[in-house]
Amino acid sequence: MARSIMIQGTGSNVGKSLLVAGLTRAFVKRGLRVAPFKPQNMSNNAAVTPEGGEIGRAQALQARAAMRPPHTDMNPVLLKPETDTGAQVIVQGKRRGTQAAGSFMRDKTGLLEAALESFHRLAQDVDLVLIEGAGSPAETNLRKNDIANMGFAQAADIPVVLVGDIHRGGVIAQLVGTDCVLSAEDRARIKGFAVNRFRGDVRLFDAGRDDIADRTNWPCLGVIPWFWDAWKLPAEDSMDIANRTGGACKIVVPQLERMANFDDLDPLANEDDVTVEIIPPGRALPGDANLILLPGSKSTIGDLAYLRAQGWDIDILAHHRRGGHVMGLCGGYQMLGKTIDDPEGVDGYRGKVAGLGLLDIHTVMAGEKHVTLTSATTRQGHLAVNGYEIHMGRTSGADCANYWLTMPDGRNEGAISADGRVYGSYLHGLFTSDAFRASFLHGLGAKSHDAYDQTVETTLDALAEHLEEHMDLDQLLELAHRV
Repeated sequence: MARSIMIQGTGSNVGKSLLVAGLTRAFVKRGLRVAPFKPQNMSNNAAVTPEGGEIGRAQALQARAAMRPPHTDMNPVLLKPETDTGAQVIVQGKRRGTQAAGSFMRDKTGLLEAALESFHRLAQDVDLVLIEGAGSPAETNLRKNDIANMGFAQAADIPVVLVGDIHRGGVIAQLVGTDCVLSAEDRARIKGFAVNRFRGDVRLFDAGRDDIADRTNWPCLGVIPWFWDAWKLPAEDSMDIANRTGGACKIVVPQLERMANFDDLDPLANEDDVTVEIIPPGRALPGDANLILLPGSKSTIGDLAYLRAQGWDIDILAHHRRGGHVMGLCGGYQMLGKTIDDPEGVDGYRGKVAGLGLLDIHTVMAGEKHVTLTSATTRQGHLAVNGYEIHMGRTSGADCANYWLTMPDGRNEGAISADGRVYGSYLHGLFTSDAFRASFLHGLGAKSHDAYDQTVETTLDALAEHLEEHMDLDQLLELAHRV
């Protein structure tokens, strides 16, 4: 019979995902069979599972930490924001539809049941399920229909460890304040706390740690120092995207409003010869870029309008005129074409718009959503690449004849412009393939020094050792309930 415990946070981005990944690897190294689980996630950075479903990228990393294939049961409810007021709802890996935020908050019919079903199915063949909450349980206005934090913990009878982020400041107020606003029933779920992202000598916080324990009657499971190599692991939240200063080869990425599947940037950011620069709104794209990379988007037409509103279209066209290279992946690929037509509004905005016109292609948003893990071979060099597709659009046009990749079924994929300096593809994950990444960077005048998969594995092991040293994992395991 499996045991389970839930890691909740005092807010978003306090490090819950990374902690669950590290704890997962730590307990696997102790010989336990572990599965990660998050009942409800909100992210446009999705991963594709072997059965052709979607889950949050963080749960895919946690599955890797568990040395298990990712599965839709690990994240049964995934919300993918398309506009400021609406999101695509994914249930057990499949698209249910799009709901406005208000209607979703009022009607979560069947979602708790789906989450419980997935949780219990996961628990059948493991020793431990580590559950990640979302946001904060202190958002009392959301408690009534909650399935992401205490709502799920109560329904599944799961104990909770609450994590605060000292790097933000006010960690005592974060933890003690959460205790104050929770109902007595929810407060009783919390069995301990941890303080994350401490910089310096942790002994300097002994008095603060003891004050929290005295005010809440919770034991402290650890004051966890900053894990400096966290940036080497795939990030799920756009808040975690950061510039990576490396070598002279500069890859510039406009930070789109609905940017999706930006894990494509992670292998590039790990390269010593490469500088990845994320450009926020309000700034021009630098003129000294070797490559401008347009990432995926959850709302291609909406993000294309956003790109134009920033003046980035002018920067991209000028970069190309100067002889620069431009690459688009998935939604970014669609933006590089001549037109994008979404007659039913399946990708967020209804209508037909002109693209950037750097590729002679046309995209129509129609048909079933294409979600699959796949492999391919490059047309030039015959290099093997592995990745995934996750898109609604279908693209055709003259430049598709100058294709980039050959898929296992013989289908040609992607497009390259006549001048060879603009290229696009629907295949995410290209750059995780070391040989392809090395060849691509060579074309930009840079060298590859990294074995990406090995870097991720080494970093997960280091994170596990970090938590073994700074958390009481024996006590955490004792607190976990059997389910």
